[in-house]
Amino acid sequence: MSLKPISVVNSMSYEDFISLFGNVIEHCSLCAAAVWRDRPFSDVNSLHKSFCQFTDQLPIGGKEGILRLHPDLAGRLAMSGGLTNESTKEQQSAGLNTLTDQEKKTMHHLNQQYKQKFGFPFVICARENKKEAILTGLERRLNNSGETEAVTGVEEVKKICRLRLLDIVDSSSKL
Repeated sequence: MSLKPISVVNSMSYEDFISLFGNVIEHCSLCAAAVWRDRPFSDVNSLHKSFCQFTDQLPIGGKEGILRLHPDLAGRLAMSGGLTNESTKEQQSAGLNTLTDQEKKTMHHLNQQYKQKFGFPFVICARENKKEAILTGLERRLNNSGETEAVTGVEEVKKICRLRLLDIVDSSSKL
């Protein structure tokens, strides 16, 4: 797919916008639906800012809902090929497809502990981390409070969103 200039993004119908941007926040086309009304965007940064503002204004329950839409890192969906294309590439870039048997066991155990404690999966921007940092971060973040972790998780979602937007929109394109 070729990168879209911001002028093309701004002229998209609601349906086309949702189709293109509906997964920049994992499985949450509602975010794209809300952001569409903020057009015109001056560039990819203003588009990202709109997504961030939408997620920031959500109550804690809404933030947790966004996190619940994310898959476990190196989890069942990854093993069965059931991730979105974006998540598959992101997890591969972090080396999560090359975990040793012991690392898989550790990841699964920590993921289970995390979900049991917080009620949503651990989210980290895999493209900005490698498997060792992800395992360390997962273990460390288990010590956070629920509210801290919801906010931290959404900050990671915003990083993921930015990188996904840069995969779609020409960053040199301006209005």
